[in-house]
Amino acid sequence: MARTKRRSVHYVDNAKFSGAVVDYCTIVEQARKKNKEIPKVPDYVAHCFLRIAEGLSHKANFIRYTYREEMVMDAVENCLKAIGNYNLEAATRSGKPNAFAYFTQITWYAFLRRIAKEKKQQDIKLKYLTSSGIEQFITQEAGSDGTNYVVGAFVDSLKDRIDKVKTYDTEVKSFAKKFTKKKKRMKHVDSDLSEFMS
Repeated sequence: MARTKRRSVHYVDNAKFSGAVVDYCTIVEQARKKNKEIPKVPDYVAHCFLRIAEGLSHKANFIRYTYREEMVMDAVENCLKAIGNYNLEAATRSGKPNAFAYFTQITWYAFLRRIAKEKKQQDIKLKYLTSSGIEQFITQEAGSDGTNYVVGAFVDSLKDRIDKVKTYDTEVKSFAKKFTKKKKRMKHVDSDLSEFMS
């Protein structure tokens, strides 16, 4: 007997979802033309945004981040903002609307923006820790020499780790710059037809 594959909790039917998005965008266009209030996004479409974001957040690229829930909520918010920009006439290979691909791309970039924000915040925290003189504060509170030794070792290892992260980040950035420099496009001419033109 063949085993049936169970659908994921984050499954979104592209045809049904795209139809719902097209219907909503059509209603929004009509409301804008008549200067009426723009209606709310239907629950089904909003749930699909959440499923898309949750599904993408469980991929290997994003699953290990501790702020994964913030990434998902940022993505849903961005999808809700971008639904008004959905192009009903956008060309796809099949000729049918592909809202799933459009909103998955929005979700992807929302995740990358959240990761960049969190990384920036982490850098600020690390800079504060290194410049705050935390070892003096901890050693003043602690009394015995053994405690002071342990605290000193901890602070030294923390500073060492911060330095390693900084050097690794600068190496990655310099490596990435080598490969992401924009190349000037050369104009390629198939043939010179000037002798045939008057």
